[in-house]
Amino acid sequence: MKNIVFIIFLTAITVLSGSCSSGKIEFIQHEDRIDVMTEGKLIASYLVGQQITKPALYPVLTPSSDTVTRSFPFDIKEGESRDHPHHTGVFFTYGAAGEVNGNNYWANTQHRYPSAGNETPPPIRLDRIIHLKSGRNKAILKSVNMWVDKNDKPLLEENRDMEFMVSDDEYKIDFTITLKAVDTTVTFGDTKEGMFAIRVADWLAENARGTRYISTGEYLNASGERTDRNVWGRRSEWMRLEGEKDGKRSGVVIFHHPESVNFPTYWHARGYGLFAANPLGQFDFQRDRGEESPQHFSLTLTPGESALFKFRMVIYDGTRDKERLDREFENFSTI
Repeated sequence: MKNIVFIIFLTAITVLSGSCSSGKIEFIQHEDRIDVMTEGKLIASYLVGQQITKPALYPVLTPSSDTVTRSFPFDIKEGESRDHPHHTGVFFTYGAAGEVNGNNYWANTQHRYPSAGNETPPPIRLDRIIHLKSGRNKAILKSVNMWVDKNDKPLLEENRDMEFMVSDDEYKIDFTITLKAVDTTVTFGDTKEGMFAIRVADWLAENARGTRYISTGEYLNASGERTDRNVWGRRSEWMRLEGEKDGKRSGVVIFHHPESVNFPTYWHARGYGLFAANPLGQFDFQRDRGEESPQHFSLTLTPGESALFKFRMVIYDGTRDKERLDREFENFSTI
């Protein structure tokens, strides 16, 4: 892709508090990424270069410019955790043991994953950027990504819309993703290893494995349950992870839309820093939480058939309580 600068002017949007913030969003396209900017500040970069094995948003920042994504494996920082190199920023993928027609997309990483042995995990490749569209209250980036199998044959077509919204104290990113089987039937076996995920910075985790930062985060779900021990593997319309850095509170919330597959999603939310919504891992979660007679979900798509995955991610400064997040979910669920 040639270097092209897309400048999109985005005016004020109304946030939950009812206040407004004016500004602009600017997309700057490079050879290997698209930077999303507002008023000269980076919101996130969409990484799409050939050196990575799945598209990802990295880094992702709060309005006060604190980074909520872990640097590794893109950047090495002394004392930061280095486990799970396939956890790369904000990513969307599935299946660690061949659950997608024998393909392992979860372990995709530019660093070799130990359990993969000598095999290179099949990639998810950018096919094309459809367009970048501006409007008064939103800016949208649309792309098509191809899930390529281990024989280098396209298996799934991923159509991804990302809608970016800004205000004084939060950024919202709405993800509308459809997966379409290309020319063969595709079955997604149940596994906890998926699906819409962010690997958070060590300071935002509950109990990260690095020594550079003190972990301050705590999970909260829509039922009021807290900490990874209580929220992991349960269903919930939304999940919040909030912590403190340099004396300031901030966090990340993920909402699951009711039109999505197998709503409400299960959560693969780990204390070390993986924060993932996984609607397809039903059997694994029910079994591992000790439920009686766990049931497989096993999503199957025939050629040309699609499945919808729709999420909202909010990256914010300050704090968000349950009542406010319940209202946000109600607003999001009507979109």
